[in-house]
Amino acid sequence: MNETLVTVVGNVATQPDFRETANGAAVSRFRLAATVRRWDKGRQEWADAYTSFYTVWAWRTLASNVVASVTLGEPLMVRGKLRITSQEREGKHWLSADIDAVSVGHDLARGTSVFRRVSQARPLPAEPVEVVEVVEEGARVAEPAVTAPF
Repeated sequence: MNETLVTVVGNVATQPDFRETANGAAVSRFRLAATVRRWDKGRQEWADAYTSFYTVWAWRTLASNVVASVTLGEPLMVRGKLRITSQEREGKHWLSADIDAVSVGHDLARGTSVFRRVSQARPLPAEPVEVVEVVEEGARVAEPAVTAPF
């Protein structure tokens, strides 16, 4: 495989949107703005140079998590496969840079974040299983036997 993996640090430039493809796969898309900063010797301070914009695509579970976690203006780190496309519209030549995201996260160098694990749904058995605790005669039992669906 000759894919180019990149890590881009920037700010969310558009609110992530969510949709499902015809085959039911979840997909999310947003724009990420990455601005280069340079030291200005004359003014003795950091100054913004140019800004590059990337369209970030997230698929399946990552798509759902992006929509639930990311909002406009937040600082992010995006890792994924870079894809540069060329097209012509209305007689003008356009280049676009897309990233098929592998991972997306908040840039903790610029703020804090709280992580919540998304639980994977486990299929329930056809019939409940009875959980029974075996104890010695006369011993104290903290909890009664429970019928649990796992």
